[in-house]
Amino acid sequence: MSEASESKDMCQRPLLRKIILFSLPLIATGILQLLYNAADIVVVGQFAGHTAMAAVGSTGALINLITNLFIGLSVGVLSCMSRSIGANDAARADQVVHTAIPVSLIGGVIVGAFGFFASAGLLVWMQTPESVLPLSAIYLKIYFLGMPFMTLYNFGASVLRACGDTRRPLLILFLAGLVNVALNYILVAWFSLGVIGVAVGTTASQFLSAIAVVAVLIRRRGFGHFSLRRMRINRQALFEMTRIGLPAGVQGTIFSVSNVIIQSSINSFGDIAMAGNAAAANLEGFVYISMNSISQACLTFTARNYGARNASNMRLVLYQCLGIVTVVGVVMGGAVYLLAGPLLSIYNGDAQVIAYGAERLLIVCAPYFLCGIMEVVVGSLRGMGCSVLPMLSAIAGVCGIRIVWIYTIFAWNRTLLTLYLSYPISWIITIAIHLICYFIIRNRTERQIRSAPPIPEP
Repeated sequence: MSEASESKDMCQRPLLRKIILFSLPLIATGILQLLYNAADIVVVGQFAGHTAMAAVGSTGALINLITNLFIGLSVGVLSCMSRSIGANDAARADQVVHTAIPVSLIGGVIVGAFGFFASAGLLVWMQTPESVLPLSAIYLKIYFLGMPFMTLYNFGASVLRACGDTRRPLLILFLAGLVNVALNYILVAWFSLGVIGVAVGTTASQFLSAIAVVAVLIRRRGFGHFSLRRMRINRQALFEMTRIGLPAGVQGTIFSVSNVIIQSSINSFGDIAMAGNAAAANLEGFVYISMNSISQACLTFTARNYGARNASNMRLVLYQCLGIVTVVGVVMGGAVYLLAGPLLSIYNGDAQVIAYGAERLLIVCAPYFLCGIMEVVVGSLRGMGCSVLPMLSAIAGVCGIRIVWIYTIFAWNRTLLTLYLSYPISWIITIAIHLICYFIIRNRTERQIRSAPPIPEP
């Protein structure tokens, strides 16, 4: 299919089947990407014990805190590319591609250097127990050496997804995931390298995925083609990417601040509770990434139809994505909770670890569809070019509620159950705020579309 016909295909009804087919490879890609960290936790849990498992698992919130700002810019790439393709603006799309790649490398180096040198101090700030602190610090230092490769893959994959290609990012992650799992097993089970082995395996697989996605972009023709000789940062493209992506990154970073505070509270319950929480959080990640893939589909289809100035399709995309994400969240979240015992035992067979993990899954994972609804509404807003307002409402509704909860309700009743309740309560409040924002922005956007000049033919 040509780029022009591909663009029209996303703008022509019926859309439900197209959204589902677009989302499925995204879901699979996200799950494979999560297997990087899951493989780390499973291998060290089985071959190096619950202390090493806690060391690796407890780093997730901190990694997200440091990386989310630049990873959020990839959302800007996805939105800008999708709108450019929808408007048949090849010159603008070319500028976005050749700006995105150098920005990803520069951002990756900055984030990697900061994470490498600041990781030990931040782990102390998180009240990481001394029993796991040295192992956590080693894992983080090696992990952040691979950060330029991680950001390069994410930006490159965003370009491909905006072009409608969700299959090749999936294939790349599948191959990289196999490399990651194989290296983890060899380095930990055969050479007894523990957290060092899983960190090296993850970094090597990130390098492979980055090289592969750049190779795909170089071979591509039309929208999304990348040439090393034309690589330069275009100010207008950077501004557009930053306008959408920076608020998304700031939102993710502030989300991570609240999660770091929650992780610090969990750390106070000891390494067994940390291990159980790490396993449960990793399982939840598979549910979240599936729902977030629907949000990315909502953003992409909304941005395409925004570029094509098709307001009625933008509404339909949101309604259909809300239905899809609710079904995905209820089915997957409920299944993970019902199978808590067998699934948690994959990570660690200790009965106490499983009990702690099951408690989290009951409160956080079973109602996880609420988080999916929240993400889809945000995806629609970003597809319409609005990113600051959902950032502000998410900061107030999610981060604000959780932080206040920790220092009031949780401080009054220091149990893990009380701590975990902050998740579903914050989701419900934030959904209400996002919906108010959506109706305001939608009405404004539809007025702009009605007054805009016609789109030139390709």
